[in-house]
Amino acid sequence: RIKKLKETNPNIITIIGGCMPQEESVSNMIKDKYKWVDIVLGTHNIYDIPTLLENITKERKQNIEVYSVEGSIIENLPVKRDSKIKAWVNIQYGCDKFCSYCIVPYTRGKQRSRLPKDILKEVEELKNKGYKEVTLLGQNVNAYGKDLDDVSFARLLELVSDTGIPRIRFVTSHPWDFTDEMIDVIAERDNIMPYIHLPLQSGSSRILKLMGRRYSKDDYLTLYNKIRNKVKDVSITTDIIVGFPGETREDFEDTLKVVNECKYDGAFTFIFSPRENTPAASFEDNVSLKEKEDRLHELNELINKYSKESNLKMLNKSVKVLITGVSEKDDTKVCGYTENMKLVNVDAPKEDIGKIINVKITEAKSFSLDGIKES
Repeated sequence: RIKKLKETNPNIITIIGGCMPQEESVSNMIKDKYKWVDIVLGTHNIYDIPTLLENITKERKQNIEVYSVEGSIIENLPVKRDSKIKAWVNIQYGCDKFCSYCIVPYTRGKQRSRLPKDILKEVEELKNKGYKEVTLLGQNVNAYGKDLDDVSFARLLELVSDTGIPRIRFVTSHPWDFTDEMIDVIAERDNIMPYIHLPLQSGSSRILKLMGRRYSKDDYLTLYNKIRNKVKDVSITTDIIVGFPGETREDFEDTLKVVNECKYDGAFTFIFSPRENTPAASFEDNVSLKEKEDRLHELNELINKYSKESNLKMLNKSVKVLITGVSEKDDTKVCGYTENMKLVNVDAPKEDIGKIINVKITEAKSFSLDGIKES
């Protein structure tokens, strides 16, 4: 489509950016097959766009500026947000974990943490503009500060909480770095929401080792139970990969056992797909696609069952909901999220968008709730 636009108007400047072009095979493909693309850049050098644009206006020659190394953290870049209610706040870039199936450490480079003062300045500005919620974002937020002096993610959570912004969330967590101190801070602070995304990936300790996840099934369950026991009304979701190379039926049964024990509030589930140039891409894969699809279906049925059970526990409860917009299901209603990240379609006026209101839950479905505004 873009190529046709370019043919219609040769003066259009085309840019492809993101982490995918940082894969050597992708940047080479663009260079060889898509010569009409003007600029290719990665995640490390977004700040170079003005210079690259200037270069392309002077000399119409393809500029490929990607590199799979860590870049400097550049502050004060202009931001365009898609909401005036909730905002993402990056706290770190890159990852040092090197899970065997993941390309991120190779494309995004080693972990780099933003300084606390820069993060707090951004959160304060958002609060002053009327934002109600921030989500602290990183490839592995729990490891925040390991490359800095005298700061941990638990400490950063305290500092962000001290700003007084009404709601704080964070993604994504790696179980390996989830400390007891973090759990205590989440449990103690009212504006840190009781919602945690805790990727499992597999319930088989053997497969976890092949994945390079650095924890066993028992390690994960110990952490999971600590969180459940300490954080009131916590909602926990997860990621699970089925059909990892070498996964036997017994390995998959181990995953089902963990799901039956944890009874997750929800999960993102995937069939394994190899990423070129990762260790797992070279592993022998002797599980048929049909078997992988059957396992995914079986897993999803179990996940959906527990998601519905979790939502049913909310029936007739009064909960606080941050209203974020008009309901997609019914444009006479609004929608938003509870503190523990449950989607609610609410019978309330559109004037409540951007507010945190009390809602009584009247109906529970597998993936959402219905409710009415309480006076």
